[in-house]
Amino acid sequence: MRAITIPDPGGPDALVWAEVPDPEPGPGEVIVDVRASAVNRADLLQRQGYYPPPPGAPEYPGLECSGVVGATAPDVSGWEVGQPVCALLAGGGYAERVAVPAGQVLPVPAGIDLVDAAALPEVACTVWSNVVQLARLTAGETLLVHGGGSGVGTFAIQLGSALGATVVVTARSAKHDQVRELGAAHVIDYREQDFVEEIRRVTGGQGADVILDIMGASYLGRNVAALATGGRLVVIGMQGGRKGELDVGALLAKRGTVAATALRSRPLAEKAEIVRGVREQVWPLVAAGTIRPVVDRRLPMVDAAAAHRRVESNEHVGKVLLTVP
Repeated sequence: MRAITIPDPGGPDALVWAEVPDPEPGPGEVIVDVRASAVNRADLLQRQGYYPPPPGAPEYPGLECSGVVGATAPDVSGWEVGQPVCALLAGGGYAERVAVPAGQVLPVPAGIDLVDAAALPEVACTVWSNVVQLARLTAGETLLVHGGGSGVGTFAIQLGSALGATVVVTARSAKHDQVRELGAAHVIDYREQDFVEEIRRVTGGQGADVILDIMGASYLGRNVAALATGGRLVVIGMQGGRKGELDVGALLAKRGTVAATALRSRPLAEKAEIVRGVREQVWPLVAAGTIRPVVDRRLPMVDAAAAHRRVESNEHVGKVLLTVP
């Protein structure tokens, strides 16, 4: 088979479409014949040599895919050869075939195109596990989403709205109309406006009950300032750096919570639990059309370098997909 390899870390042109060995299903695994994968920030870091896959994971980039079941291990039940699926991966989605733990495989939701389904697993599992399972967002609360035009952001807007929350997002002005169409009640241009002042203004001084943050260090102090009393900040990215200063007094005064999570490195059992929650609670919303995959563009897998450049430009809205013939 063929896959995107990274012979030497570097820029987008470090990605090479090459012949590699076919995967074989290990115990508890399903082989997926890939029709599409999606570009995530982790893929950019892996390409640059900063984020190697966890032990045992395929060395190729790609944290999600869609396709059809090509084979299953003898101990796997519930999945049939030829069945359309999508899957959460620890790596390997930029390939023609990938072996996936059966607990991380999902059916394609009703009404969703097989290629577009590749835009769902990583963002659905990330948002569900952080906003719902960890931060316990409920109806009537305010959710602040940083990076509202990203793949995670566009999904968080839709899920937060579906749960009855008021969703506020930060995004560059060119993306405001699109994120409003997805359900954002208020949009903040982070380059022109102070999001702390704006979140206080739109909440009558209360602040955000839940903040989903992709920036990390550079936003830490301001995120705490933007929290409501009893608010929950969940950090899922470090685009703004690794090390920041935390005013513990401010956090204590708000009785706030700061949590940070990663999905890729979690044990298989934890990932399977998250996937079950997504299938039971989120997939019906997708099938009903309440939540939809947001696709910026589709590019052939051989054009992975162009896809990486698109994501690095921060001009995309939603997911950039890579398709396999």
